[in-house]
Amino acid sequence: MTDFVDARGLSCPQPVILTRQKMQSLGRGAFEVKVDTDTARENITRLAQKEGWEVESKEAGREYVLVLTKG
Repeated sequence: MTDFVDARGLSCPQPVILTRQKMQSLGRGAFEVKVDTDTARENITRLAQKEGWEVESKEAGREYVLVLTKG
């Protein structure tokens, strides 16, 4: 997977804005989003599901990796 958004260290709503821009640019497919707060993980998950993307969340230490897919 080559497409990803690195939103670690950013405060909301910036991670959500970057994720939304990536969803709009791809339209469909898969990409990863890396975040480091529960709030960012929850807000991105809510946005993605509202836009019809599936979200798989993995915890990696103090960070989260969200895999967003849309067929």
